[in-house]
Amino acid sequence: MLLCDFHIHTTYSDGSVELRRTVDLFGQAGFDVIAITDHVVNGDSSFGKLAHRFRYSINERNFSTYIGAIREESMRARDKYGMLVIPGVEISKNYLSAEKSAHILLIDVKEFIPACWSYEKIFLAAKEQDALIVACHPHHSSEPLSRDTLYLWNNRDKYAKYIDAWEIANRDDVFNVISLKKFPYVANSDFHRTRHIYSWKTLLNCEKTVKSVKQCIRHNRGVAITLFRN
Repeated sequence: MLLCDFHIHTTYSDGSVELRRTVDLFGQAGFDVIAITDHVVNGDSSFGKLAHRFRYSINERNFSTYIGAIREESMRARDKYGMLVIPGVEISKNYLSAEKSAHILLIDVKEFIPACWSYEKIFLAAKEQDALIVACHPHHSSEPLSRDTLYLWNNRDKYAKYIDAWEIANRDDVFNVISLKKFPYVANSDFHRTRHIYSWKTLLNCEKTVKSVKQCIRHNRGVAITLFRN
């Protein structure tokens, strides 16, 4: 089975490890598939404005540079480690209220999608690009400095039809509510620092191609999770 992590941040947003070093960390640890998913933050809130001010967000101006850098690293990772690296983003709608906030991974994204768009517009634009849509950390987190993002879970009856998978585990948290609803699932690290590599991961029983990985997650057959400790 393929050892995978689909939720990884670098210094392109609020991660502490630059892209090349991040790829090397996961490659040397024996991963088969990873996705780089730096933040695209909404600019219509005080949190969002701060993120853009301190350059903790991908924007329309640097998106092509960001995607190009990931694709370059993807070729190097394939040759050096046999690892598949997929470009992505984390659409981050941050507000004072946890009930209004939501984060969404778009994996294998090709064109820029602003976080200030409506949820329906974001989902439809992602579908047009055939990007994988993942609701990340959708329930209460145990991380002391993390803010909960509950909007998608609280409105799951409306939005579940758009979402390909939900994070059933994020870093050290497990969200039992996802399994109770029998939603398609993945598990990820939400990697920001080197130590975060030791966390929940996804195992996929499929070929090591972008198409096969997306299909496996969408069908949610041959998917398992593991707590990576190396």
